[in-house]
Amino acid sequence: MSDPTNGGDDSTPGGVAERPAEPERPCLEDGAWKTTRREFIAYTTAGVVAVALPPGGAEAEGRAAPARPRGPGPVEISLKVNGVRRRLELPPSATLAHALRDELGLTGTKVSCDRGACSACTVLLDGTPVSACMTFALDADGREVTTIEGLSRGGALHPVQEAFIARDAMQCGFCTPGMVMSCAALLARSPHPSLDEVKAATSGNFCRCGAYREVFEAVLSASGAALSKRE
Repeated sequence: MSDPTNGGDDSTPGGVAERPAEPERPCLEDGAWKTTRREFIAYTTAGVVAVALPPGGAEAEGRAAPARPRGPGPVEISLKVNGVRRRLELPPSATLAHALRDELGLTGTKVSCDRGACSACTVLLDGTPVSACMTFALDADGREVTTIEGLSRGGALHPVQEAFIARDAMQCGFCTPGMVMSCAALLARSPHPSLDEVKAATSGNFCRCGAYREVFEAVLSASGAALSKRE
């Protein structure tokens, strides 16, 4: 039987009850801290929460605020078109072709397929040929746009334009503005291109009249070269 005066138990040696085990504590043993699994999880969780909290004070103030969304209503943009700064207010869905033709009246940029397949609407965006029907006007904000109307200088036609006329490189003429822009961009980066370079530069421009040989002759003529009979 148990002794109520000392909490003893006949089942234990000497009639003295065993004390409950004390919880494990971090201890320093052999130069390394040891801890229980429960305490390890608690410490780790606290660290994750601390990292997830937003920064405060000077660190938070030093971070730039996220850019404000533009739209869904009309958005003001600025384009440098043929050397002249123009400001427009357009819906975010407006294409560059719409801005040029319908807002600025530059109808030399033609829209044919309206899906980027024929390149009749080619203009230069910062000197690089792009399909205006597949380019958002918003993406051209603050950039320089050159259309067929801005290719001539001081009333003088661009060498490519003159060569197209001299070589009869246009039939119906609908693809001509885009074709001329692609060829002018080629001569700007490669003044003396090979025939293969001319073909590559105009590979996205679709001529329904099939005047490709005349186009190649015109570009090579403008560069000071000539197309051989074999080519």
